[in-house]
Amino acid sequence: MPIEDPTLRNAREAELATYANDIAAAIRPTAARYDRTGEFPFEHFEILRHKGALGLTVPEEYGGRGLSLYETLLVQERIAGASGATALALGWHLMTFFGLSTTRAWDEAVFERVCRDAVERGELINVFATERDAGNVVRGFKPTTVARRHGDGYLISGRKAFSTLAPAVNHFTVLAHIEDDDQTAEFLVRKSARVRIVETWDSLGMRSTGSHDVELDAVEVPADALLVRLEKGKPSRFMACSGAYSLQLPAIYLGIAVAARDFILDFADSRFAPSLGGVILDAPQVQHKIGEIEILIGVSKSLLYGLAERWDRHDDLKDKLGSEVAITKYAVTNNAIRIVELAMQIAGGHALSRDLPLERYFRDVQCGLYNPPHNDMVIDRVAREAIARQRADRNPSAVIPITPTPQGPDRTAHTATTRSSEAIA
Repeated sequence: MPIEDPTLRNAREAELATYANDIAAAIRPTAARYDRTGEFPFEHFEILRHKGALGLTVPEEYGGRGLSLYETLLVQERIAGASGATALALGWHLMTFFGLSTTRAWDEAVFERVCRDAVERGELINVFATERDAGNVVRGFKPTTVARRHGDGYLISGRKAFSTLAPAVNHFTVLAHIEDDDQTAEFLVRKSARVRIVETWDSLGMRSTGSHDVELDAVEVPADALLVRLEKGKPSRFMACSGAYSLQLPAIYLGIAVAARDFILDFADSRFAPSLGGVILDAPQVQHKIGEIEILIGVSKSLLYGLAERWDRHDDLKDKLGSEVAITKYAVTNNAIRIVELAMQIAGGHALSRDLPLERYFRDVQCGLYNPPHNDMVIDRVAREAIARQRADRNPSAVIPITPTPQGPDRTAHTATTRSSEAIA
């Protein structure tokens, strides 16, 4: 008898879970092959396109399903159980629309056009912001990518790194420095002959996200391709609403951990141990590890979905949950890593074999450590906030500024001291 999932609150969410499980079942058989070769899973994205998944977070008025944050995480968790890399790549497309649906930062006519391209033509989009020499420009670095005025539009030249979905996107946005007025702006770029993919992505985990470098060689764009100017000293659209779009990251790593739990239960219940006179699932030490896994999953789901529910329900809190978003990413990701480790300990040496999915789960889930915010940044943030509260209580007239931990749109691990530790975009 199946156990009821407490994260499914209504019939719509149950339908979405079934929908996502069907997608997961379709992509699961080839996930290991794409992981091994590192090739981009075009086959998976044809399935997603056929299932209408590319329009899940597009607003309903433009033909999409307009999923809430909570609903999007439900879908992402389940797809990640089949292929973490495919879920992660899909997620940045979905969260591009989710974020824009919330902020409406672009010209509405441009946004509508891109939305309809996704729904009606199955086109993919992502934000490419990181540069190897400049870091993540959303966090204050000046981009080396340059936009030069040309007629009524611009010519954009530069190179972006860790550009997830690079082989498959139809259009993407880049952050570029406008040469004439010393400003940084977000531009919409359509893939063309002057956009070149440099296949640099050969990673330990999340191997089939297609997170290659992208070179732009004097790519011509029209005037309305300039979407948003980033004003110095003011938060960009990427920082809006507490960066809630980034909660897809812990949802994905939780999905991988749940897949590891499901696998190890089946494995342990079918693996006979002569010393026990039964299957290894009957061993007390194995049951103890299963109990640890269940607690970690329960805590993670409560934290992740509880926060998503609050964010969806309370508009007045949307810009006040930055610390909670960071804490949730930290806790759920680290719990997921521990869950996979426990599952591997139960399997023993078999866990290292490519014949089992555990080693792929292990490699993929490590990537969560390199998606921002990093562990040390989260710890530093909450410590500074606690200290500020303490000192404010002791001296109410003092003003103690707290600088928020930045979270850029392209999910890489750039900081001033760790630019070589790139994560999965």
